[in-house]
Amino acid sequence: MATVSIPACTTALLLDIEGTTTPITFVKDILFPYIIEHLEDHLSTHWEEDECKQDVHLLKKQIEEDMRQNRACPVHTVDQTVHTDEEKAIREVVENVMWQMAADRKSTALKQLQGHMWRAAYTSGRIKGEIYPDVVPSIKTWRERGLKVYIYSSGSVEAQKLLFGYSVEGDVLDLFDGHFDTTIGAKVDTKSYERIAERIGCQPEEITFLTDVSREAKAAEEAGLNVLVVVRPGNMELTDEESAHYNLITSFSQLQLTGRA
Repeated sequence: MATVSIPACTTALLLDIEGTTTPITFVKDILFPYIIEHLEDHLSTHWEEDECKQDVHLLKKQIEEDMRQNRACPVHTVDQTVHTDEEKAIREVVENVMWQMAADRKSTALKQLQGHMWRAAYTSGRIKGEIYPDVVPSIKTWRERGLKVYIYSSGSVEAQKLLFGYSVEGDVLDLFDGHFDTTIGAKVDTKSYERIAERIGCQPEEITFLTDVSREAKAAEEAGLNVLVVVRPGNMELTDEESAHYNLITSFSQLQLTGRA
């Protein structure tokens, strides 16, 4: 297995989750189906609770933004006023969430609701976060060598912490120095990575970003980050041009730390 050197200037590693630390199949075959199966029951049970009301409010704001941007969306808008029949309102929320998931939307409103639903599944033991076996030992080595490690995922920070806090490896949250989600910006937006560097307190060139998505890699690279593209089973295939442009790894264990004691 060929080794790939982490640039010597790196002080922090920024990791994607889906397709990088965690199999895509875990998200597609376990997490998403859980939402589809339990969404209506969740809304019916928690409709009058503040957290659920906030989730619905964010969805409503997202719909209004979509309409302003002339994006395609379900005909109904979400209305949670006292004048609305509750069952009808719940059906409209379900319809919108299903539409967003089918379109693979990364909206903060959707991700917040999903995170709140997954919380019950993780804490009850119905779901355990899957992590590739090379991930935890590698992160422990990086941290021993003085590197900081952060997560940046389209999933909410809460969902990220649930995955790593209730993982097949146990609670591994102490391996991470911080978490970022779409509240800092979209993962395909260069400015998101500039904001992350500012938040971490280092220069962009001191961060090495690991992801399986070429559009994210491009955005991070344009912000000045070092980029490694992770090739795992089930990940989207790269073009020949992308494969030639980026350093590729199939396992975290391929990464070699240079110039460090």
